[in-house]
Amino acid sequence: MSDTFRKACARFLGATRAKDAARVGTDTDGGRSTPEKRTHNLFEAAAAYVSACADDDQERIDEAAGWVSPEALSFGVNELACRAVIALARERDESPRAVARALLGLPAA
Repeated sequence: MSDTFRKACARFLGATRAKDAARVGTDTDGGRSTPEKRTHNLFEAAAAYVSACADDDQERIDEAAGWVSPEALSFGVNELACRAVIALARERDESPRAVARALLGLPAA
């Protein structure tokens, strides 16, 4: 199941990157290509949002929340949480469930 989810995320990420790469204009300096105004993807928004929440910086929270739709932000935050728990679990040589419960201050199941 998680392998299927990861493959779906990889396809989505690839499509997002391809879309961003297609947004290239031509400048007037010798025809070199330059990107148009930069847009933020949902993972950048999630990273900025979560780090701003950790710092209790309401201004940055509001800014990051405006970069993508609420649904996309929710997905990105969920993906960030999953990756963080998996990374900590590997680092601690514990199960993701045990790490998640410890992070939330819950008793071991």
